[in-house]
Amino acid sequence: MPSDTRILIVDDHEDTLYALESALAPLGYQLGRATSGDEALKQVLRGQVGLLLLDVRMPGVSGLEVVRYMRRVEQTQHIPVILLTGFGADHELTTTAFALGVADLVLKPVDPWALRTKVRYLYDAHRRHLALEHEVRRLRALTGEHTETAAHPRPGLPHPDARVPTQRPMGAHAGELEKDRT
Repeated sequence: MPSDTRILIVDDHEDTLYALESALAPLGYQLGRATSGDEALKQVLRGQVGLLLLDVRMPGVSGLEVVRYMRRVEQTQHIPVILLTGFGADHELTTTAFALGVADLVLKPVDPWALRTKVRYLYDAHRRHLALEHEVRRLRALTGEHTETAAHPRPGLPHPDARVPTQRPMGAHAGELEKDRT
């Protein structure tokens, strides 16, 4: 994950944004903010968001609608989301949120210590996941190079002991071996 990846905090209330930024500041991560679902989607689609703290109920595009859209887009479907709600525990909301793959649903007012712990874990886990994906792609590229090399093998090298016959190249046919004997 690039070093300029940030945690995006989304809420339509300025005081809540300030409180969340204050709670997360000790972690030292870059923080971004948005005051609407539309603005959040634009920032997420531009990239560089490694975690989303998202208010559920906002005018216009709700937090759940943002998550629904993110899960349909390949580049954003694995970004962890913590939903925030000030309306108390709601079974339907909880069920819908977790069905959409939300990492957690947190009630406001937020406990700063608990929030920092969750954010640190999710953000760092997402960074490790992306680093592993990058490494897998790199290794697959290297493996692809070796596979191409195996399709066009080099001639066998003689064994240091002259009594050991030279190995035939992989894929050599029996007819080619007969030519070598004559």
